[in-house]
Amino acid sequence: MDTQSFPSINKNRKIGSLIKTSTVDFPGCISAALFLHGCNLRCPYCYNIDLVTGKLNEEEAFSFNEVIAHLEKRKKVLSGFVISGGEPSISPYLPHLLKEAKEIGYKTKLDTNGMKPSYLESILANPKISPDYIALDIKTKPEKYHLLGGAHAPMGEESAGEKIQRSIEILASLPSEKREFRTVLVPGLVNAEDVKEIAHLLPKDASWFFAEFRNDSCIDPAYNNIEAYEKKELDAIIHQAQLIIPKAALR
Repeated sequence: MDTQSFPSINKNRKIGSLIKTSTVDFPGCISAALFLHGCNLRCPYCYNIDLVTGKLNEEEAFSFNEVIAHLEKRKKVLSGFVISGGEPSISPYLPHLLKEAKEIGYKTKLDTNGMKPSYLESILANPKISPDYIALDIKTKPEKYHLLGGAHAPMGEESAGEKIQRSIEILASLPSEKREFRTVLVPGLVNAEDVKEIAHLLPKDASWFFAEFRNDSCIDPAYNNIEAYEKKELDAIIHQAQLIIPKAALR
């Protein structure tokens, strides 16, 4: 992606929610984390409904200019800048944010669902905006992506399952210290066999982090009635992953 081709933006428009200081969102960095609003998936278990639908609280949201001003002000304290969502790759602000943060001197991290692999490739190919670290969410095995809201592709187009496989391949080509993979263990959507299949798609040196399912305020109300895995079940699933990916762990 050439910087000349960046989409035009309104720098005073509110674009997302900002955590001004975080010690958990970027490995090895004290960072600021921006959560851009809007998403191209509707995962039934997602509880960040306002982020996904793009509903902004104007009093709490930050504009592009306000985010950059915060990074300038805190550059002696912070070293990292995380861009998350929602899904950042659908936002016209993403390349501008990456470019400005890198010019200030920040290390940058991108959280993505991998549904725009070609766009991800174009960002990585441009050193002016290429993230220093990428976290890829793997929702389930590719064959189950049709169970996610918003994951249906028009006839003849690349399926969501094919897209996530391509994004995995893109990240696999990066040095291990520049990427991680993440999966929420949702009963019915991710089981031990699914984890085994996903594991065979990942590089053996992958950092693969699991999170427990929260049955609270899910986009699909039916998921509020699903019980999370018990500890014994979690341990068994993670052990299955570790047989193939040694650095798999519950976060």
